[in-house]
Amino acid sequence: MHQNRPPYLVVVMGVAGAGKTTVGRALADDLGLPYADADDFHPQANVTKMAAGQPLEDADRLPWLQAVGSWLADHPAGGVVSCSALRRTYRDLLREQAPGAFFLHLSGDSQVTTARVAERTDHFMPASLVASQFALLEPLAPDETGCVADLAAPVSDVVAAARRALAGTASAVLVGAGQ
Repeated sequence: MHQNRPPYLVVVMGVAGAGKTTVGRALADDLGLPYADADDFHPQANVTKMAAGQPLEDADRLPWLQAVGSWLADHPAGGVVSCSALRRTYRDLLREQAPGAFFLHLSGDSQVTTARVAERTDHFMPASLVASQFALLEPLAPDETGCVADLAAPVSDVVAAARRALAGTASAVLVGAGQ
């Protein structure tokens, strides 16, 4: 079904609670591509630190981002990964291993994301760290390949907007009104 498309390497990015996993899985299914969640690439020390309510530092993130970049590089036929990729420098690290990476930034209200994280019972990330992620967040710059979608929009709408952007019918897409 998707045999004539170019290989898409997509990073679904945003703060904790943005819906990266849900959207990433849906987009991967829609595109017929493998999916990975960057949370699975964290070393145990990072998970322990975050579970204790301590934000990660750049030194903590480096091996994790390298592992995520390696996963992208290992999927030249395409793949979708959910990864916070909060800062430009983090996205640059991913692009070093996957130069054609496309970033889908799930953006929106901090109250929504904090509430979503607080409702989780099966994740190591506490709601107390969401504010630290917003403090680090650097939106996509005009020279970065990607699009922005409202994290409160229906998943199907976000996936459709991402597909349009990937197909080149839109260079930047904003779905919803929560920006």
